[in-house]
Amino acid sequence: MNIGDKVRLVHGREEGIIYAFLPGNVVEVEIEDGFRIPVLRNELVTISPVESQRLGKTAQGIQPRKESDHVFKAPAPFAEKGVYLAFVAVNDRAVTVHLINNSDWMLPFTATSFDGKTHQGLAAGALQARSSQKLSEFQMKDFEAWPVFEFNFLFYREGHYELPLPMNKKMKCRAQSFYKSKRRAPLLDKDAYVFQLDQEGLKQAEPQPVEGLSERLREKMMGGETVENEPLETPTDVIDLHIEKLSPADSGISKDQILTKQLAAFESCLERAIAGGMSEITFIHGVGSGALRDEIHRRLSKNKEINYFKDAQKEKFGYGATLVKIK
Repeated sequence: MNIGDKVRLVHGREEGIIYAFLPGNVVEVEIEDGFRIPVLRNELVTISPVESQRLGKTAQGIQPRKESDHVFKAPAPFAEKGVYLAFVAVNDRAVTVHLINNSDWMLPFTATSFDGKTHQGLAAGALQARSSQKLSEFQMKDFEAWPVFEFNFLFYREGHYELPLPMNKKMKCRAQSFYKSKRRAPLLDKDAYVFQLDQEGLKQAEPQPVEGLSERLREKMMGGETVENEPLETPTDVIDLHIEKLSPADSGISKDQILTKQLAAFESCLERAIAGGMSEITFIHGVGSGALRDEIHRRLSKNKEINYFKDAQKEKFGYGATLVKIK
């Protein structure tokens, strides 16, 4: 079972989408109307995509189902999550790289690799719901020299919906976490080294008035300024997340806005630290109400690229800083 798979309760009629895996062999399932329920894994069965196309058995043998036999069912919940990168072994020397969309979104995307100097295009296009695409092939003997993989996704579906923000993900393979990730790949149904790219929930765009655009941004939109791709910059090993350090001009904004900016800076620095091959990074978040520290620790506990994290320099910061060890 994987995030995005459609499942049915063994002792009930409810159907839904796997949303998350919880401790204690518990699976969080999203049923209709967006409700999520915890269910033991052994109480679920996966629904085959071709189940509705199967023939029905009768006393006279196998006959196509009659129209009168059809039972109306409410549509299954929309699978928001389920985007994976899978490395499938061709032999003991090489692996093929596959991008998997086990969600119900149609995903326009670009996939590139970055070797520290230049980007190389791997693939681009529209990845249909419940489909996969092969990107490239790599030799295992060159594992330590594999590039940083970078992906950009948009989200599309028919009908009316709240549009998520575009998603950008960077990933650097490390031996310690890579070889622990082996399992059955969704859709491919093969043993592979599998990494989920959309672990966090999708972010919704906040509407911004056009009149508030800066002159520089207006020039970019009108083609008056050339936008260059910025190189992947490795952050410093200590990041101060106090708002007066991140953005002195924003010190007067609301607490919710401050928290949003601090978490955005945390995510950006952590992603660049992982992609840049750093072994550790320290975030100074202060004590305060504990909201920022708790949210940072929650996100770190779900990140498979993190070896461990702990309170840092207690004699100096108390519980106001966190040291993150990267795999």
